[in-house]
Amino acid sequence: MPKKPHIDEIQEENPELTQLQQQVIDLTEALQRERADVINVRRRHDEQVAGLKTMIKANVVRDLLPVIDNFERALKHVPADLAKNDYIKGVQGVVKQFETTLAGLGVERIKTVDEPFDPRYHEAVSMEEGDGTEEVVSEELQAGYKIAEDVIRHAMVRVTTR
Repeated sequence: MPKKPHIDEIQEENPELTQLQQQVIDLTEALQRERADVINVRRRHDEQVAGLKTMIKANVVRDLLPVIDNFERALKHVPADLAKNDYIKGVQGVVKQFETTLAGLGVERIKTVDEPFDPRYHEAVSMEEGDGTEEVVSEELQAGYKIAEDVIRHAMVRVTTR
């Protein structure tokens, strides 16, 4: 029985085969790089689309915030004898509906009163000296809102040291 030639022997006899094998290796590597590039492009595209959606939501919410503020201000100044009035209850329902809709969009109100002052979320309008060193929000003057960690509007607050 004749001996089968070893691959090295075949390659020595046929340099064309060696060249073809190298081309296969090069093309395989190029294909793998192209696939990785496509995956990266898709990932960046998805991130950009998500960022755009968040930005659009934030812009719409920013336009609606003065309306919500005015409703809340109006409700703060309702005379005691009208507090049980159906009209006032209707306005309170509208404010609750706004809050529910904002929550559905992923928008949350920034926590303020009795929270440590955080310049990422709070805008201090005034500072009252207390007997401590920790800065704490003592009063909310205007509500702030955020989507995840992106601030739509900073909360305007008064700060006291405790």
